[in-house]
Amino acid sequence: MPIMMNKVKNAMSNLVGGMMPHGHHHHHHNHHPGGGQPCGPDSLPPRFPYGRPDFLDLSPELLQYSTEHASRPVLTLKRGSRLPWQTGYAEVINAGKSMLNEDQASCEKVFVRKPTGKHRNSTLLEDNGDGTGIPLHFWGVFDGHAGSGAAIMASKLLHRLIRDRLGEICHLLENPSSAPPICLAKNGSPYQAESKKGADKEPEDPDAVSDSTVRFHMEKVVSLESLVMGVIETAFKQMDDLIEKEKASYAISGGCCALAAIHLMGKLYVANAGDSRAIIIRNNEVIPMTNEFTPESERQRLQYLGFLRPELLGNEFTHIEFPRRIQHSELGKKMLYRDHTMTGWAYKTIVEDDLKFPLIYGEGKKARVMATIGVTRGLGDHDLKVYNSNIYIKPFLSCVPEVKVYNLDENKHGPDDVLVMGTDGLWDVTTDKEVADAVSAYLSCCDPSDPMRYTLAAQDLLMRSRGVLKERGWRLPNEKLGSGDDITVFVVPLAGHESET
Repeated sequence: MPIMMNKVKNAMSNLVGGMMPHGHHHHHHNHHPGGGQPCGPDSLPPRFPYGRPDFLDLSPELLQYSTEHASRPVLTLKRGSRLPWQTGYAEVINAGKSMLNEDQASCEKVFVRKPTGKHRNSTLLEDNGDGTGIPLHFWGVFDGHAGSGAAIMASKLLHRLIRDRLGEICHLLENPSSAPPICLAKNGSPYQAESKKGADKEPEDPDAVSDSTVRFHMEKVVSLESLVMGVIETAFKQMDDLIEKEKASYAISGGCCALAAIHLMGKLYVANAGDSRAIIIRNNEVIPMTNEFTPESERQRLQYLGFLRPELLGNEFTHIEFPRRIQHSELGKKMLYRDHTMTGWAYKTIVEDDLKFPLIYGEGKKARVMATIGVTRGLGDHDLKVYNSNIYIKPFLSCVPEVKVYNLDENKHGPDDVLVMGTDGLWDVTTDKEVADAVSAYLSCCDPSDPMRYTLAAQDLLMRSRGVLKERGWRLPNEKLGSGDDITVFVVPLAGHESET
């Protein structure tokens, strides 16, 4: 036992000292060993030290205990700890593919306010909790790969970027009945629409539409909801840019999938960039709130980029997909293929160029972009290259999330109606329906007044995907392999916001 403790102590001190475990195998990456960043005097300090989510309030001993790959202890919210809405949470480390748990999570309540002069760039400011402004609840899960740096940074900052961007349109949020103005005032003050004063002095354009009713119909009306969606999308881009910018001064290792749920003014916005997943369970029915972004689901986008910009393929890859690698002896034969324009398959005559490695290769969890990464959206990964080459993968990765909206106010929710958010470690070995049935069954047996019920439900879900340790690894009750990945789960009661107000 002491040997294990020392191993973890050394890992922790290295991390805090600036070395990020970099070369550990992750199913999203076909990694080469030994890619750890040096810990010399000239190496950069980490942007944030490694740790588990603040709300777990772990002692140093528990932090060490949590990294035991052999026993994979489940960490949950302590009894007596309260997250907003009585949110439930559980996590567990992987079975040994990376030294640390590279998942991260955040759960925050912040307030959206108009930016004041002194807080114009307040991203790093804590929310000064005087309770004024429009309340915003945020839940985020960040599945890191090739290191923890990007996931930790996103878990600390993404909700603040969203809060600050929303602050810039705060005056519009305060008047939800009127549509957002198409153009804001020139002086940079966002608090008034462009005035129409000078409009009548301009010379008449003979072709202009003078009938105001016709002119009105040529303007697109943009809803406040779609403005909030756009704010969330741009905040993800801003987060990605910030990681890149700060890499000049700090060690920020790897990249991460990002899944965030934002509750604002009676609506739940679920934003997903990566292969984590969120579902709403209402009356035992499943409402999927995300789609996964993988080399298979985004094949045509990636192939089209490779087709438009072949220089990004570095003379090593072809944007065309074939069912298997092509042998040199097969030149001139007809083989099945598909490109960015196709959903189905056809035959083409094999030429020299087709012998290059396919941009997208493999299927299911083994599908990879450029033989390297198995997820096609997320944050970070700015310096990720194809092994033994100078080919960057970042141009093919998107940091933009897909945002779906669920109207909480328009639906009635009982105590067993929940949002489940989990990293792919949860979903790889189970289906939406199985998760929904498990949660519903668990909550129906739980005391409705127990504030821990949602954390216990999260723990139950997590243990169903992890399985139990047998002679042949982690196994589910049906003897199939359990998930060997890091697993992170939120269970958020949808009636939680009523209980708080």
